[in-house]
Amino acid sequence: MRDRTRYLYLAVIAAVLLGILVGFVWPDVGKELRPLGTGFVALIQMVIGPIIFCTIVLGVGSVRQAAQVGKVGGLALGYFIVMSTVALLIGLVVGNVIDPGSGLHLTDTARQAAEAEAAKGADASTVDFLLGVIPDTLLSALTSGSVLQALLVALLAGFAIQAMGAKGAPILRGVEHLQRLVFRILAMVMWAAPVGAFGAIAAVVGATGIEALKSLAIIMIAFYVTCLLFVGVVLGSILWLVARVNLWSLLRYLGREFLLILSTSSSETALPRLIAKMEHLGVSKTVAGITVPTGYSFNLDGTAIYLTMATLFIASATGSPLEFGEQVALLLFMMIASKGAAGVTGAGLATLAGGLQAHRPELVDGVGLIVGIDRFMSEARALTNFAGNAVATVLVGTWTGEFDRDRAGQVLAGAAPFDEATLLDEDGESPEPGSGDRQMSPV
Repeated sequence: MRDRTRYLYLAVIAAVLLGILVGFVWPDVGKELRPLGTGFVALIQMVIGPIIFCTIVLGVGSVRQAAQVGKVGGLALGYFIVMSTVALLIGLVVGNVIDPGSGLHLTDTARQAAEAEAAKGADASTVDFLLGVIPDTLLSALTSGSVLQALLVALLAGFAIQAMGAKGAPILRGVEHLQRLVFRILAMVMWAAPVGAFGAIAAVVGATGIEALKSLAIIMIAFYVTCLLFVGVVLGSILWLVARVNLWSLLRYLGREFLLILSTSSSETALPRLIAKMEHLGVSKTVAGITVPTGYSFNLDGTAIYLTMATLFIASATGSPLEFGEQVALLLFMMIASKGAAGVTGAGLATLAGGLQAHRPELVDGVGLIVGIDRFMSEARALTNFAGNAVATVLVGTWTGEFDRDRAGQVLAGAAPFDEATLLDEDGESPEPGSGDRQMSPV
């Protein structure tokens, strides 16, 4: 089965290339293929709620001391805040140095596109975000598509099972069987990846064409280079210093997930696989089950860089540069407003427009300047966010003593391949749910 999955991802690469060709040669046909990509992403989103629920319930419910779960969550959130701030500052520096928007001018088409995006983002507020975390019912959290709602219900269920003691063990075993079923469904859905990638790429190339990229090449290339340097230098250095894990080995291990994100422009499609692969790498269920879903809502390194550079680009292009204090205040607001939308394609654009509408309405017209390439920039956002969450999971596991470095060495060296058929370890190395406490070493 593993050999067959290699052919699957080769098919994804071929589908991406074919989609680019169709989009350029027959743009009208390419735009009509968008439902193929939309449908594939919808299939992935269909199982995300149940996977998050099962993973977190097993991770939290298997730990007897609730304080250990709070310790993992606190470390993760603290790390996310620090790294988002670092990403914000890097974006500010690069955006101010290259000044990519100078010399550009708005058009009526750009103004109309900006108004449409502003309408999407202007209604969001911090209060709406917080209230949106609470689901209508326990079951609706698994069907609404909201990562945070599923996270909340799963945490409540996990703590409830902890309080039940030994009586909660049968429930954990049932959840474990449900998890295996859902992961098997996900493995089946993944065989539709070539079709989804073909439709998504053909649609975006057919809609934008080559002309949309020429005048905006500077901001797009600068953004990609900035994200690459952030991942390679900042995240790579921290990962090696803290966990003694080579970043490039880790990224190579997650290569198929990066390809999936690149073809769909959504990091959410790879969320279930990241949880499974982090556990296979040697991170405990508790750390992987809490850090990964939380990171998808709060660890937005790529989005922070994007919002920074895009704002400075628009301000420069419209001839209304921002003072440093204005830059920081506006972008901090955008970072808060963007929480929970990391896996949604185009959410960064709506956040950008909504933030400008709320703070500097005269700049909102400039959002139309980057509408044409936002899809391509959203891929870099998603890839950077995904890499940041993978690194964060290893770091939190190391700090809490819940990371098996010897196991990671075997996995990254190829001695313990990941089971692509089930997305789960079937060798019985993991302890049975409810069988006892995991040993936690001090930070």
